[in-house]
This record gives sequence, structure tokens and C-alpha cells, in this order.
Amino acid sequence: MTNIPETGRNTRVQTRLVVIQILVLSLLGTLGGRLWYLQIRQGDEYAKEASGNHVQQVVQPATRGSILDARGVALADNETRLVVSASRTELLKMRDDGKAVLTKLAGVLGMQPQEVMDKVRLCDAKTPQPCWNGSPYQPIPVTDEATPKQALQIRERAEDFPGITAEPMAVRRYAAPGKSNAAQVLGYLSPVTDEEIQKAQDTDSPFLRSDQVGRSGLERQYDKALRGKAGVTRYEVDNLGRVIGEAESDPGKPGSNLVTSIDSRVQRVAEYELNEAMKAARKEMDRNTGRTYEADAGAVVVMEAKTGRVVAMASNPTYDPNAWVGGISAKDYKKLTGKDSNYPLLNRAIQGQAAPGSIFKVVSSAAAVEAGYDFDGSYACSSSYSVGGQVFKNFESADNGSISIGRALELSCDTVYYRLAHEQWKKDGGMNPKNPKDYFYKAAHEFGLGKETGIDLPNEVSGRVPDRKWKQDYWKANKDAWCKTGKKDGSYVEKIAYENCLEGNKMRAGDSINYSIGQGDTLVTPIQMATVYAALSNGGTMWDPTIGKAIVSPDGKRVEEIKPTAHGKLPISKTTLAKMDDALAGVATRGTAAWRFGGWPQDEIPMHAKTGTAEVYGKQTTSWFATYTKDYAIVMTISQGGTGSGASGPAVRNIYNALYGVQSDGSIDRKKALLPQPAKSLPKIKADGTITSPKVSKDPVKDLQSQQKAAEEGGNAPAGQQDQNQQATVNPPDTGNRQTRRRKRRVRA
Repeated sequence: MTNIPETGRNTRVQTRLVVIQILVLSLLGTLGGRLWYLQIRQGDEYAKEASGNHVQQVVQPATRGSILDARGVALADNETRLVVSASRTELLKMRDDGKAVLTKLAGVLGMQPQEVMDKVRLCDAKTPQPCWNGSPYQPIPVTDEATPKQALQIRERAEDFPGITAEPMAVRRYAAPGKSNAAQVLGYLSPVTDEEIQKAQDTDSPFLRSDQVGRSGLERQYDKALRGKAGVTRYEVDNLGRVIGEAESDPGKPGSNLVTSIDSRVQRVAEYELNEAMKAARKEMDRNTGRTYEADAGAVVVMEAKTGRVVAMASNPTYDPNAWVGGISAKDYKKLTGKDSNYPLLNRAIQGQAAPGSIFKVVSSAAAVEAGYDFDGSYACSSSYSVGGQVFKNFESADNGSISIGRALELSCDTVYYRLAHEQWKKDGGMNPKNPKDYFYKAAHEFGLGKETGIDLPNEVSGRVPDRKWKQDYWKANKDAWCKTGKKDGSYVEKIAYENCLEGNKMRAGDSINYSIGQGDTLVTPIQMATVYAALSNGGTMWDPTIGKAIVSPDGKRVEEIKPTAHGKLPISKTTLAKMDDALAGVATRGTAAWRFGGWPQDEIPMHAKTGTAEVYGKQTTSWFATYTKDYAIVMTISQGGTGSGASGPAVRNIYNALYGVQSDGSIDRKKALLPQPAKSLPKIKADGTITSPKVSKDPVKDLQSQQKAAEEGGNAPAGQQDQNQQATVNPPDTGNRQTRRRKRRVRA
């Protein structure tokens, strides 16, 4: 036996070694398998992605297409401006991330250093505007309003401004030809968002981060056609972001041009007359409230009666769409969206809803005939009408004896419609109907009310027809609140809430009575009523309103015309339509609008009209004026503006004067008419794609007024204005807001 200790491995040690060996071999096997997967199986894919890390894209935005009026005059186009830009890549190479350079740049541009730094920072979820939403590898615009002197300073002292460039670039411009604004019609642009990029990435029109996208109006509706396709240049860069070569380029494609049915001259007149009518209304006293009318908003639509094409569309208050170009400032944004702004971004021609008042009576007249009442029958136009202890008065309590429905339209006799609606309500079963015919409510739907007209503008609202289904749905949604606040012997509002709590889902007599004259819960938009009155003019066809007339490719070789389309016919027989047409002509010659159309050449240009003054609880009355000739339908409304013919009448008359060249003595000078007939053809497109357009006056309204003054003085218009093909607006003798449609507040029966 030896004294040397035993060095052999026992069983426990051997087991541990085996386990360790297995673990090591497993790890080596896993690592080898992963390497095989990455290098062999997915090698090509990862190699492609890795190479992409060394390629960066620089985008050259496409030139956006122009928006033109019907004669080819640019409403929105592009202009060359001196744009000062900063290269973020170059700035980040500096020790202070370019702060010193940007501070120096701010001094040259007359801006605050922080303002410049904010513009070149990258946007993310936490960074507010202003910031850059495009690629960090392309120049970031700091300003598009640099003067030649400022640009020269930057270029001559390039060593003091590394990473800064000053170059001429194409920038969006809203030209306002002849001072025609059309802001709500045109819309505006702003940078595309991450959400929009993700949503459009698998479509045939994906967005790039540098894209500007239409946010409203025609800019949004026809964004895809106007935007074109941006050019992309790909650069090879090293791991520090330095450019080492150019990979490949995809050429850009400019956007197409949009020709519209808007006539910029008529647009200017419509905007001017609407604004003047609102200013005039603010000088008139409201006898109900004892203060002047607020006239806080308004809209006017001029539409081709036979096609539905919009010749002019104005909304007030308005704004300058150029405020959005190059990024809107916080100050300007507040002006457009603050509580005191009255929301000028809204297009009240398609988004402004109000009770229509008496211009709705054309619907009620058609409904009455459909229900079996004779249009030429005899109906009492009494001073008032009583139902359930409630008295519904006629205007100024006038009693005109027995008259026909046609004469009721001319005089706008409320009590005739009260009786017709109430009698039909009783025939339908009153408060407990079994199988109601609801002629008056069905007629409104058949006239296209309660739904969008389909105009080629975004965000149109539908208005409201308060039929039985609407009442039931509205009652369900508001019952709890009504029952909580209603009081049987409380204030007017509390009493109404109490009644609605008990039976707000039932069609009451008072509901139908108020509805028949365009009051109650009925809501319409100006574009809806323009569509209705255009249909009355053309024989009953309801056209989809359109503004876009044609899309023209940049080279002019492809012209895609936007044809008018109809969405239905008025529910009126030819016989009834002819009688209604005669009655509406009577409104302009011997009815409630006659005082506004004195001296109008009715034999040569038959005028048809309907006045309306709608009551709104807690506010002053809404003025409506709906008209048509064989060529055009014009509808104007002014919120809290007073009476229909009083507030809106003079402005609508003046628009017609300008369209047809009607002089102050009632004669017609077609050489001075702006648009005696709707434009039928497109503007001339040259072989190179450019569109021929006429010279534009600085201000058609001023020319019209000068011509009118010269005519009244027996002289000639000033030199240079005689060939402008324009006519002065003519104010009828009496321009006051006469109380032609005033009635006491109605209480539901």
C-alpha cells in the first residue's frame, strides 16, 4: 500500500463533467444554427436591409397642380419664393448642434432664435408645432419669405452659415384674382401626418413624409390628382451620415390642374355683396330685441340651374388661406379657431344649418298637392289659427281672405299652411296614428332634404327633417335630461323640457304646424336649398352640385371632364310645377320680394323668388332669400340678419345685375354682363399643357361701381375699364331691412 492519495475521478465528478459538456455542445449547436439561419437562410434579406442602412432618400416634392376658375384664371397655383433651408445633418456635426449658426441666421432673417430652432427640430408625439415632419436628411425650410438682400447675405457669407441654403423654390399661392377669396372653397394644405402615411402606404397613392396634403375644400377633395408624384434621389452614406455617392433616382411627376365651374369675377361680387349685406343689417334695429342685428355669419350660393355647377360660393366670416402656407403661426391659428373668431374655417354654404323659414313653403305646397289638396283651391288666409288653446298668428295678423296655394306662396301666408298641415295631421291619426301617410315629411325627403347633396367638397352636413323616426331617436337620446330639468310651471325652456319628457317622441299638432312653414326642428343648408330652387327652374331635375369641371394632365394631353350627374326628380307633376313657377314669379313682381325687384326686366329675364325669415330660440331671426331664373339659382342666408327680403334681398338683386348686365333703369347691357349665360366650354389648353386665361381686373366690384357712376352721370366708364365685360351692382331704391316677415314666438300645441 502506498501513501500517495488517490487522484481518480469519482462518479459525481464524472457526471458533472458530462452535463457541462452537453451544455457547451448545446450552446455551440444553437449558436451555429442561428448563424446558419441569419447568414444562409435569411442572408439575402438581411444583407438588403443592411445595405439600406447606408442609403438615405432625399425627396424633391412634386409641383402641385393649379386650381383654375371656369375661364382658366388661377385661384390657387405656385409661385417662386426665396426659401431659406437648414441641413439638419450638417448642423448636428457641430459641437453645439448648430445653435450658434441658427442664432446668427435668426438675426439675418429678423426672427427669434428659438423660433428658428423650433422649425428645424423633428416632430414626434410630444413635440408641438412648429417642427419638421419630413425626412431629417433633406433641407428643412426655415422661411419662404426671405428677401433678396437676406438671401444674398447668406450666400455671400457661406462660411458663416454652414448647412444653410437660400434657393428659389415653388410655394403654394392662393392668388385671389380680382380680390376673389374663395377660401372655404379652395381649402388649404398642411404636412402629412404619420397616421396618414401608414394608412396610405398600401394604396396606389402613398404619402412621403415631405408631402403637403389638402386639409379642406378642393385641395382635399382632389388632393390625389393635384399632388402629383414626388421625385426621390437616393444617396449612399457612411455610418456617420456623410454622403459617399448617389445610388439611383426616381423622377418626379407634377400634379394635374383642376378646372372649376367657379367664375372668379362672380365669386368676388358674391363675396362683396354678402359682406355688404351683413354690414347693412348691423345698422338696422331689431324691433323684437331693441338692438341692432348682429348679422354674425352668412353664405351665398350661385348655381347653374340646368347642371348644378356652382358658379360662386361665399361664406362669411372668411380668412386668407395663404396663412397656412409654410406653416401657420400660433397667433394666426388662434385667430381662425378661437372662441371669438366665429369659426371662419367653416364653409357655411355646406356646413351652416338653420331653419329655412318660408323658403321651405315650396316643399309644403308640393306635399299638400300630393295629399290631395287643390293648388288652385280656396283656403282661408286668416289673421291667426288656433289649436288646443294656442294661437298661431299670421304675419302682422294680416287677413287676406280666401286664397289659393299659389297666392299663399306669393304673400307667404302662414295660416294657409297651418290649416293644411293640421288637417293632414288629423287625417294621419293625430297623437295616436295607426298608418300615417306623412305627406309633408315624405316630400322633404323627396326634395333631397335631410341628407347630403353630394357636392364635391368634404365635410358637408345633412340638415334635418324632423319626421317620426327622428323624433323617436331624439327622444330616446334626451329623455333623461328632459325629465331631470323639466318643470310644469317653470320657465319657457323648463316647460318645453317637461312636455318633451312626457311625449317628446310623439308628433304633436304644433310640430306639424311649425314644420309647414320651415320652423320647429327643421334644418337645411344653403347648398340644399340652392339645389331645390335650381330643380324648380330646370323642370324638376335635382343635380348633384359640383365645383370641379375637369382634371387636366400637366402636359394637357389628358382631359378628364367631370360630367354633371342627377340624383332624382322633384315629386311634382309638370302641371303643379308650372303653377308653382308662376307663383314664385309673382313673389318677385307682386309678392313679398316685389319691393326688391322694382324695375327688373321681367319680360326678358323672368325672375322667381321666395323670401324667408326663420326664428331661432335665443337669437335674432335668420334671413333667407331663394331665387332663380332660367339660367341660375341664387340662395343667400344671413344668421341673425333680420328679414329675408330686407337683409338678403338687395345683395341677391345686385348679383343678378352683375350676371346679366341689368342697369339701374332696368335696361340690359349685355356687353357689361359678367356671365349672361353659364360657361359651356373649358378654357383653351395649349400644346405644352398651359391653359389660356384672360387678363383679370384688380377688382371687378370697383369696375362695376365706376361704370355705374359713369352711366348715371351720362358719361363713359374710365379708360381701361370699358372692355372689362363687367356691370355695376345696382342698389334698389329702398335698402332698409323692412319687417316683411315678423311673427310672435310660437308655442307648441
